[in-house]
Parts: sequence; C-alpha cells; structure tokens
Amino acid sequence: MTPTPYQPYEPELTAGIHGGYSEQRLAENRFLVRFHGNELTTRDRVEGYMLYRAAELTVQSGYDWFAIVDRQTEHEVQTYVHPDPFYRPWYGGQYGYWRPYWRYYRPGYGWNDWYPWRGDPFWASQIDVTTVESFEAVAEIVVGKGPMSTSEGHPFNARQVMSDLGPSIVLPHQKQK
Repeated sequence: MTPTPYQPYEPELTAGIHGGYSEQRLAENRFLVRFHGNELTTRDRVEGYMLYRAAELTVQSGYDWFAIVDRQTEHEVQTYVHPDPFYRPWYGGQYGYWRPYWRYYRPGYGWNDWYPWRGDPFWASQIDVTTVESFEAVAEIVVGKGPMSTSEGHPFNARQVMSDLGPSIVLPHQKQK
C-alpha cells in the first residue's frame, strides 16, 4: 500500500489506492474543495494536495486567483487490538482456568495485584495494537480574475501555487518522493 496520489476521489473504488480530491461548486465564484488521504498519507501532503487542487480548479474555471474563506483538516484515528494467534502460555491448556498471579510494588501507589481472571491486560496475553490515522482537508474558496482582492482574506495566485507545488505532486503509478 502507498500514500494517496493526486487523483480524483472515487468512493466506490474497487481497485487502486483510496482517497483523492473532490470539489463542489457553491456559487459562480465559490467552491468547496476536499482532499482525502488514506492512512499512509501525511497531514502535510493532504493539505498541500488540497491547496494544489484549489489552484488547479481556479485555472480550469477560467480564473486567476483564489482566496480561502474557510478551511479545516479532519483527523480520524482508529485503534485495533488483535490477540497474537501464536501466544500459548507455557503451562498449556490442560490446566483449564489456572493462570499465574503476580503482586508488584509501584512507588507512590503501593502493592498491586494482577489476576488474569479480572481481565487485567498486564501480561495476560500478547496483543498487537495498531493505530490508524487518516486526514481530510476541506476548504471553501472564492475565485477571481484580474487584480487580487484582499476583501475575502489572503489571495493566492493560482498559477504560482501550481508552479510551486507541482514538483511535489505524485500522480497515480508514480513513485512517492
């Protein structure tokens, strides 16, 4: 699996890499631009691709500049816990519910007991914990022609953004940089 390349978002993707850009026209000169990355795509790359898509969309729509009116980056975290299928206690299964018992001392907390009967996770079994993060950047942009207007915020020259970010854009079937 590889990070999401710069590609259109296809929700029903059956082959290829999950994620990509999408946009929605809100008014003649306003768009909602999104870039959704998979779990291997960094926040920086997701935000950079969203900015590049805003610039590309501006030029494709016949405009010269864009300003970001509102933006946010959504961060999703999921944690999965999987028991190790190869973990077998040394005492074997013939002893039924017998499990070891430990007492241990923690400075400031005193003596503690550990019983696997209570579901204590401490040494109870080997587990694999996986945390998966993914990011989605969303921005509402306003686009314009001619001299850049500061009435909507900080404007970006769309062609300049495309020129600056273009070398870092990875298309599908291209090696990641």
